[in-house]
Amino acid sequence: MTMPLRRSTALRWGWTLPAIATAVALAVILSTLDADAGSKNKFGHVGSFFTTDNSTFGGAHPLSDPTSAETVDITSDGNLMVYTDSFTESLGLVDISDPPNPHPLGLIPLPGDPTSVGIHEDWALVSINTSADPDGAGPLNEFDNPSGDLLVIDLSTEAIVRTLALGGQPDAVAVSPNGTFAAIAIENERDEDETVSGVEGLLPQPPAGFLQVLDLSGAPAAWSLTAVDLTGLADTAPSDPEPEFVDINEDDMAVVTLQENNHLVIVDLATATVANDFSAGMADILQVDNTEEELGPQDNGLIELNQDIFDRRREPDAVAWIDNYRFATANEGDYEDENGEEGGSRGFTIFNKNGNVEYESGSSFEHAVVSAGHYNEGRSENKGSEPEGVEVGHYGGKTYLFVASERSNIVGVYDVTRRTPKLMQLLPTGIGPEGLKMTDDGLLVVTAEEDGFDDGYDARAVVTFFQIGGNEDWSYPQLVSAKKRGTPIPWVAISGLGGDPWARNTVWAVSDSFLAQSWLYKVDVSREPAVIRKRIAIGDPDGAYDLEGVAKRRYGGFWLGSEGRGSDRPNLLIRTDNRGNVLEEIELPASLTAGQTKSGIEGVAVTGWPYFNEVVYVVIQRPWADDVQPGDLGPNTSGTTKIGRYEVSTGKWTFATYELDDRESPAGGWVGLSEVTALPNGNLAIVERDNQLGQEARIKRIYEVDPSSVTFAPHGGVLPVISKTLLEDVIDELDAHSISVPDKLEGVAITRDGDVYLATDNDGVDENYGETLFFELDLAEDEFDEDDEDEGDDEEDEGDDD
Repeated sequence: MTMPLRRSTALRWGWTLPAIATAVALAVILSTLDADAGSKNKFGHVGSFFTTDNSTFGGAHPLSDPTSAETVDITSDGNLMVYTDSFTESLGLVDISDPPNPHPLGLIPLPGDPTSVGIHEDWALVSINTSADPDGAGPLNEFDNPSGDLLVIDLSTEAIVRTLALGGQPDAVAVSPNGTFAAIAIENERDEDETVSGVEGLLPQPPAGFLQVLDLSGAPAAWSLTAVDLTGLADTAPSDPEPEFVDINEDDMAVVTLQENNHLVIVDLATATVANDFSAGMADILQVDNTEEELGPQDNGLIELNQDIFDRRREPDAVAWIDNYRFATANEGDYEDENGEEGGSRGFTIFNKNGNVEYESGSSFEHAVVSAGHYNEGRSENKGSEPEGVEVGHYGGKTYLFVASERSNIVGVYDVTRRTPKLMQLLPTGIGPEGLKMTDDGLLVVTAEEDGFDDGYDARAVVTFFQIGGNEDWSYPQLVSAKKRGTPIPWVAISGLGGDPWARNTVWAVSDSFLAQSWLYKVDVSREPAVIRKRIAIGDPDGAYDLEGVAKRRYGGFWLGSEGRGSDRPNLLIRTDNRGNVLEEIELPASLTAGQTKSGIEGVAVTGWPYFNEVVYVVIQRPWADDVQPGDLGPNTSGTTKIGRYEVSTGKWTFATYELDDRESPAGGWVGLSEVTALPNGNLAIVERDNQLGQEARIKRIYEVDPSSVTFAPHGGVLPVISKTLLEDVIDELDAHSISVPDKLEGVAITRDGDVYLATDNDGVDENYGETLFFELDLAEDEFDEDDEDEGDDEEDEGDDD
């Protein structure tokens, strides 16, 4: 499976010599949500660290062991990051003196499950849960006998120099800014399977939680603990407070969240007394999706922002002081009351220390998540995007608030320098962002607690680094949706792209079957980020289509490719009008589909003119029964697949064989095709990729084939083998635009003016990091016009917006 040598970039992409002479390399512009702010106030991605680099350091654990990064802290000099890893029961250490190149320093084993970490001078304060079942097979369990310790670890020697018994199960640790105190939230969490008053998981379930105050005067041997009683304060289960999170301001006042109790407590650490307490209250959330429909064969429903929720308990999780007077809460929710009502208001709230609400985000944060394509439909009924973490940082005279969405793998960056928060950016993260920490020099670190290996998929736990003013060539999100009727157009899982032969600055995209309804999207690429201006439903919301390719016809309408799933759902070439009405469904020949697998049609390209010489091409992702199978020609060979050619005027299918690249990833996996696009010279650009992501990704390539170089043949006979030429290896481009190389490069489009755009599929933020990459490939190019007939205004699209 050899390939010819690469040609010059512009020639490889089919531009003519005159075009090369006038080509101008287009600059990549930093994308912002706040157009008024310069890049010096924006966070750019500067590095990522996979926790497996630490767990495998020195052979401590095999690569297959799940690992994680939950809570995080950084030494005052900014050189050392520490994080808790409950999978390996250890404390991870990373040298971040050069954030683009974080260096693993290994793990410190711990005698229990770590729950939180804070740094004081040269020591790491690590809380561990040591709860154990006191009576074996008896009626009690670890929830009935909670216990935990605070470990004091000398970071210079990595030795545990003191262990303090906490008297209960700890959850969060905070160290005061001036280093005088630490506070440890002792949750003594409830057993969600225990029945109280006939209902599972209800409070009260003694013993009650409380707050431990640690006086940090002197050396660790002199430190002392004082317990603060928090009972009798909350309206919900006052006898059983469950402290979740704690933060301390410069006045040594701690704010403590009692999440399940929906209550907030201010504690004066100097006196170890409660200074104030108040209910977290209720919030109204308008125009959100609060229903998990089970439509379509994948039961994934639709994202429909048409429901209102009134009087929802906020139930804050993380909390962070903005200044000595105000603090912010992430209102995740974690409790279902005796009436079956859940809490969690899907956003964040800013309180003052007197208990007054100064700002309520309502549904605005969730709408921002939807607009960026990060909404996890599977959580619609269960707290939506589920904000869990908040952190505050100060840099350059500005105060930033970070809000982390646990289920959508994204962090909102808000400027809270003035009273009203202003959304500045959305930053992609690993799965389940848990820990947030910003240094004095403008570095933001985000840890992620989920490792896909624990649940049987490939996305590993990753720590991401963002720097104010860093990496100005990086921006996120790269694709957002406009508002229609007051809410953003919902979208996820972009699975195919196509240019528009008439309209400048327009690209068409499709989504696959992750949602029950397949969609066609009109994308405006005249600005950064690109904007989805319209969506058009294709077919009914019954999961009948799995759209993987789109091509705009010259006289209106579209050709779409729908991937089949064996006898369950056929592979289809679909013709529609501009409104998305299905005019024709064309199946592949029966002799071919007799040997089909679930890896079917993965792209559509069209050449020629309707009613004259129109030809549609499709690619099949991976080998079917009559192809050369993976491994037949050697241990790492990927076999062959097919390019299909459909002649519209005759309705005739013919095919050619395409040889796949050998597998190169140490993780194995497979190699297949995921897109086909017509080039301006009449040839085809084909995306070939492996199914690996992150550190295991190897093959993300775009090849050119000349369909006129062979005679496509009917299926059933000998098929010609088509040769391929490498156009671009885009793995470095994908890496530069992402926090981790994605597995699914599934879209390539060429605009009327010759600009080339790439897109990736984020799997609906399900078992994936959730990034959608959508960017212009950095090529030397000039606009091209195959014909002089399309010099008028852009074509006016027909049909309704939704």
